[in-house]
Amino acid sequence: MTAAQERVPVPEPVLQEDRLDYTPTARSVTLCRRRAVRLVSEWGYPDHAAEVALLVSELATNALLHGCMRGRLFRVHLILTATTLRIEVSDPRGERLPTLREAEGDDCYGRGLLIVARLADRWGVEPRTVGKTVFAELALRRRADTTAGPRALRTGPPHTPAAGATTPR
Repeated sequence: MTAAQERVPVPEPVLQEDRLDYTPTARSVTLCRRRAVRLVSEWGYPDHAAEVALLVSELATNALLHGCMRGRLFRVHLILTATTLRIEVSDPRGERLPTLREAEGDDCYGRGLLIVARLADRWGVEPRTVGKTVFAELALRRRADTTAGPRALRTGPPHTPAAGATTPR
């Protein structure tokens, strides 16, 4: 096969992008979550705001708890293409890689990456020269095309009122 015959995947053009560094404090998790939700809504995907809020919160919290160092910032980077929203959170601790684990019933921590894995269509870790980037990607759907699909099956059973419960009007 010649070089001309090889198919090299062409990356999708970036439609919108936002990148901001945050101080490693609990308040920064709130700030980056609110910013991400606002931007995703402004970019035309308000139906994804709840997913984005949770993904940014989990990834930023993990960076804060496991990846930050005194005097070093962490970065939240949102990248929108025609089909995907990618959320990246970078921190300076490349030697501390995230892993999925099963938390015990009474554990206060340990469920963040399970939530990310459940919500995201794809997630992973990429090394950096200094540190690492943990990312989550969402396949985008606008309001008109949010019919049931593979992701609808991942959200669990629909809520049904308990027997005898009334529905508010």
